Amino acid sequence: MAIPVAAGVLVVLLAWLAGPGLLGIANDDLGAPVQAEVTKPASCDNPNAVETVRFTVGGKTHEGRLNGCGHGQGERIGIGVPEPMPADGTVTVGAADTSTGSSDARRPLGLALLVFACFSGGMFVYLWLSVPLRPKPEPAAKVS
Repeated sequence: MAIPVAAGVLVVLLAWLAGPGLLGIANDDLGAPVQAEVTKPASCDNPNAVETVRFTVGGKTHEGRLNGCGHGQGERIGIGVPEPMPADGTVTVGAADTSTGSSDARRPLGLALLVFACFSGGMFVYLWLSVPLRPKPEPAAKVS
């Protein structure tokens, strides 16, 4: 009984120390928030819509590609630009008020489900080992 309990505790401890990436939860680093102007809007009927935005960082104007849709020509939006900024070329940016993936509120739920799974596995091993094995009965002799 002690070995399954210790194994379960070890799995939960390692999962906690591994961080949110283990449970499929990643914190996106969107970079520095900047105001941008939409220069080429995209329609939302395309599943891979990409808009072109213009923004200024360090006194220099840059063009960026924003994976999104539904903004109007000349609309001001908040974006996150990568750090460090590339010297030239088009930069891929993300919307500043969104993030890809799950929220941090799901990590405790994932860890609780992992604890439950460890408990269930430990109880299965305990019950499997505690049930005595019954010998198979001898086949009855045939009378001829």
